[in-house]
Formats: sequence, C-alpha cells, structure tokens
Amino acid sequence: MFDPASFSLKNRVALVTGSSTGLGKAMALALGRAGARVALNYQNNTARAEAALAECKAADIEALLVRGDVTDEAEVERMVGEIAAQLGPVDILVLNATPAQPQKPIEEYDWAFYQQMLDFFIKSPFLLTRACLPHMKAQRWGRIINIGSEVVARGVSPFTAYVAAKGGQNGFNRSLASELAPWGITVNMLAPGWIPVERHENDPQDLKDGYRSLIPMNRWGVPDDMGGAVVFLASDASSFITAQNLHINGGMTTH
Repeated sequence: MFDPASFSLKNRVALVTGSSTGLGKAMALALGRAGARVALNYQNNTARAEAALAECKAADIEALLVRGDVTDEAEVERMVGEIAAQLGPVDILVLNATPAQPQKPIEEYDWAFYQQMLDFFIKSPFLLTRACLPHMKAQRWGRIINIGSEVVARGVSPFTAYVAAKGGQNGFNRSLASELAPWGITVNMLAPGWIPVERHENDPQDLKDGYRSLIPMNRWGVPDDMGGAVVFLASDASSFITAQNLHINGGMTTH
C-alpha cells in the first residue's frame, strides 16, 4: 500500500552544490520544505548566498551555508566534514554546480575551457560522491542526483565543450548506479531544458522566443518544476528507481 509519508525527507541531510541561485536554490528549498536539513554550497557571491540562506530560514528550513570550490579535492573534503559536524552526514547529494556556458564554434574554444567543463561535470561529481559514500554505504541508504541537461539528447550546437562534459556525467551516472545499487543507494539524473533563471536575464530575446515556440507543453519551465522532481528522486517513494535520466523540459525530448 502506498504511504504518502514516503515522500518525507525528515531526518535526512541534503547537500546541493551551486545552490545560492537559480535551479540549485529552488531544489534546495524544495528538499528543505520536504523536511531535509539542507547545506547550500556556493563559491563566490556571499551576499547572494546569504539571501538564499535567509529564504530557507523564512521557510522554517534548517540550513547551512558552505563556501567552497567543488572541483578542489581538499575543499570538498572540508565541506563534507563541516556539513557532517553541523547538520549531520550527507544522505542526499545533488550535483548541480556549473560554470558559465558560452556557446561557440569549436575553433573558438581552447582546451582550458574544455578542462573547466570536465572539472565541473566529471571531477566534481567524482570527488563529492567519494567523500559522501562512506556514510551512505554504512547506512545502506543514499541518494545521488546528477543535474544533467537536455542538450546531450538534442545535440545542441555550437556547444561541444558543455555537451561533451554533460554526456560524460550521464555515463558516470549510469555506471555508478549499477555499482552502488547493492547498498540501497540510488543514482539518477535530472536533465532540465532551458528554464530561465537569473543568469538568463541578458540572453537575446530572439533566442528565448525561438526556444519557447518549440516547447510542446506551450509554457516555459519554472524552477519549481525541478523542485518536485528532485524531492521525488530523493525520497523513499523512488527507492526502486536508479540509473535513470529524467528530462524536465515539457516534451522537448521524446526518447
């Protein structure tokens, strides 16, 4: 018999990387409203991070700010230890942090930019997963949720660096899911479409209009669309779902 309480995240601790703004903040708030204690990660903008923390507090969410570079091994170990000391060990890991994503022809990229994409979408998930796994394995329960993108399925161009790195993260997601399934740890991916948030404020209007005209559901996605999906994947309601890539894009991808 289905129990609605299976959606509750009470007594769970969630870390959402890159969660001071945009989709990350929306997912952190959703997890907190479902009962989780939430660690908000940021790297640069302290004022923006403190505003996100204030939103959590206003929603009666127990939350913690953790500043740090998610691509640096020592920083990751420090952050995970700090969260464990103040909120408890991480049960739910949401791998969301991202750098700027300029679209350029391949001739205009250099390897340093490709490396930055790989650092955020391959190295960072590896470091964070490795740091959080001992607790998850010990309790035989955990949730690892990668934030991917529809661009892999759609082959968006000119965008090779970002698309290649996100494709690699998708492979990491699938292989890791098989590896960790025996411990009751699920590993899934959410792949949003273009959901306008703060960093899209200055995007060209013609590009926005063109994308919007293609969405089968005939509306823009909003950050809360990600919030509901991440709570489901973090909860006991999804305990038999792993290695999946769920597109949150109103039907823009059909496979």
